[in-house]
Amino acid sequence: MKAVLCSQFCGPDDLVLSDIPDPVAGPGEAVINIKAAALNFFDLLMIQGKYQVKPPFPFSPAAEIAGVIESVGSGVTDVKVGDRVAASIGHNGARQKVAVAATSIVKIPDNLDFDRAAGVIVIYGTAYHALADRADPKPGETLAVFGAAGGTGLAACELGKLLGLKVIACASSDEKLDFARKHGADMTLNYAKEDLREGLKRLGGEKGIDIVFDPVGGDFAEIGVRSLAWKGRFLVIGFAGGQIPKIPLNLALLKGCDIRGVFWGAYMKRDPKHGRAALEKLMQWAAEGKISSHVDRTFPLAKTTDALKVLAERKAMGKVILHP
Repeated sequence: MKAVLCSQFCGPDDLVLSDIPDPVAGPGEAVINIKAAALNFFDLLMIQGKYQVKPPFPFSPAAEIAGVIESVGSGVTDVKVGDRVAASIGHNGARQKVAVAATSIVKIPDNLDFDRAAGVIVIYGTAYHALADRADPKPGETLAVFGAAGGTGLAACELGKLLGLKVIACASSDEKLDFARKHGADMTLNYAKEDLREGLKRLGGEKGIDIVFDPVGGDFAEIGVRSLAWKGRFLVIGFAGGQIPKIPLNLALLKGCDIRGVFWGAYMKRDPKHGRAALEKLMQWAAEGKISSHVDRTFPLAKTTDALKVLAERKAMGKVILHP
């Protein structure tokens, strides 16, 4: 079978399309014939050796997949050959087939296509865990979303709206903000035109922002904390800006606020029952059109390098999908 391999820490241009043996389902595993694999910004960090998870070489990027069960190993009873499924696998999605633990697999509704199903797991799982489990949201509270047109940002806008929050989308262009407004944002802030701190003060009013969802990091993080209301919650999602910020802790003291980490992958490992239930809910919401799981563009497996460059250049609004 074909697989895109990273054999040493490298950039997208150094990935190699290779032939490798087909996987075999071991005990408790199923082999999935992959129909769609979704890329995320952390795939770029992972192949460069800049991510907190460093898989053994060689590995393939792409953490989330959707496809059809081709075979099952001993002891597997929850899924069967022919089932339409999705799974979060951490890495190795940029290949034609993969063997995964059956416990990590969720079935997808018949009316949900593979592309959109593949795009649900990481970004909507992360955003749902952040908002529903970590943010303690109350209807009517304000939610500021940084990087609002990207994958997790878009998911946070949609889910924030579903949870009854007043969503402030923050992004670097009017085009991205128009897109975010179509996906749940009530207000927008273009931080290429307006100072982010001043914009959040204007939109948050005297009270401040109740919840800040930050997948960007860098200089944005401290601004986000400074913009919080009393007892506000700052959600640490990731560091797409490339720099891990250092937050002055006196800000947490002065505002009585919380800085809360959000690590969906670790949550799934530590509490798989609730994580799986959340995924099943999100898949159903996607099938019902309550969340868009918007696909920005698709690429064949041989064009994985081009797909990753779209993410690196921040051109994607929604998900970038590979077709093995």
